[in-house]
Amino acid sequence: MRNLPSAWLLLFILAACGGAPPDGGAASTIPSGALAYQTATPSLTPTVLPALTQVFLPTPTTFLYTVVAGDTLGAIAQRYGISLEALMAANPGVQPTALSVGTKLTIPSGDQLSGEPTTTPAPLPVLQARCWPEASGGLWCFALLHNAYGEAVENLSAQFALLGADGQELASQTVFAMLDILPPGESMPLAAHFPDSPDAQVRPRVQLLTAIRLLPGDTRYLPVLLENTLVDVGASGRTAQVSGRVVLTGPNPAGTLWVLATAYDSAGSVIGVRRWESPSPLTAEAPVAFDFLVSSLGPAIARVTFVAEARP
Repeated sequence: MRNLPSAWLLLFILAACGGAPPDGGAASTIPSGALAYQTATPSLTPTVLPALTQVFLPTPTTFLYTVVAGDTLGAIAQRYGISLEALMAANPGVQPTALSVGTKLTIPSGDQLSGEPTTTPAPLPVLQARCWPEASGGLWCFALLHNAYGEAVENLSAQFALLGADGQELASQTVFAMLDILPPGESMPLAAHFPDSPDAQVRPRVQLLTAIRLLPGDTRYLPVLLENTLVDVGASGRTAQVSGRVVLTGPNPAGTLWVLATAYDSAGSVIGVRRWESPSPLTAEAPVAFDFLVSSLGPAIARVTFVAEARP
């Protein structure tokens, strides 16, 4: 009887080494070679993320956009989240004042992604900025730019903002020059129209956006001269009949010809502007005559200046 515990111990060891019992019971559900261990009750623990050391941005890409009716460069730039300067720099041959339906524009990547510098406008001085009210309640504002460089400047644009008496911005819009180029030594106004003036005491603020100096030998514009210009101010002083002729000084004919007339009062403030377009081409053998009316939005007209532009 003293050997009975040893016998029971031997039987227990043999049973443990004999594998699963024949009745299919769950004596062992752990796969062969697995080790059983005890786990603690799950609990919420904070997840520590590694510090962000570098941000990888998408590679800048461009695509083409086809201009449709009613499009402007400013509206297209806003639609795609890019600056007007970046859009114009990507399309140097496009004329903002002659944007045609069907024109293909290169849309650069967003400014925040490209990391590329945009074109810095040539620092043209703004000689004056003033607004004139309309009887309908609207407001016309003019900013006079002057080109002191020895070459023409193209693609002029500016941001007009109306400031209240407290200096807060009440309205804003982007405007383009009425001509594509400003010849050397000449001045030209940019005009902004606000249909509903927000305040009678507003004052304008003008920020130049684009102004690109032309390289020597640029053939996109043709040399012209203005001759026999006459200004006939009406009895009221508020209108002037202007006339003259444009002479082409080069051999190549011009398919597009514009004449811009700017009216000033006796104090030198811009009070009116109008662009005339020739209905016929200009050639070296056949100068083109112009005759049209320019009106004042303010005081009486004291003088009128002219700037012409011709393109093939």
